[in-house]
Amino acid sequence: MWPRKKAEEQAEEQKANVPESGEGAAEETPQPNASEQAPSGNEFQDRIAQLEAELDDARGRALRLMADFQNYQRRAMQNEVVAKQQGIAGLAGSLANVVDTFDSALAQTSPTASAEHVITGMRMIREELLKALSEHGVTQINPKPGDLFEPGRHEAVMQQKAEGVEPGHVVSTFQAGYVLSSGLSERVIRPAKVVVAPTE
Repeated sequence: MWPRKKAEEQAEEQKANVPESGEGAAEETPQPNASEQAPSGNEFQDRIAQLEAELDDARGRALRLMADFQNYQRRAMQNEVVAKQQGIAGLAGSLANVVDTFDSALAQTSPTASAEHVITGMRMIREELLKALSEHGVTQINPKPGDLFEPGRHEAVMQQKAEGVEPGHVVSTFQAGYVLSSGLSERVIRPAKVVVAPTE
């Protein structure tokens, strides 16, 4: 009887040492979710194909932009050449009328022509030249005595006192200047050379 009793006691002791459900049990290794698993070979290939397509598209857009810019540069250069040619052609056409006036004056001038006739012909040619320049927006800068001296438009070649002319004003014009007017802006081609009354 004793061995049997001993065996029953050992069985009860082992049963008491068994941990309850969830207590002291070995921790289970967490299993990765399906979303956390490494991508498969097909997914890699699809991603690579997508990136290659995006790269080809970016290259294509860059090439198109470069071609558009080169075409723009080419058109801009052509337009500049055409504009210069048109400007030269217009000025040449206006100056051709001046040459015609020269030829007409020379044809009518005889060896016995008076100085008055020669001067009249020169005045006509001068008027034709000024008209030709005016047609292209070029006008004279020809200040009168007493006009205010304007730096940029006038160039003082000397100072001289004059009766009735205030200091810093034009006494006389030595050489007329020219200005190109275009819309709201103007560009001085050559300032007028003037004599100015001293400020002191």
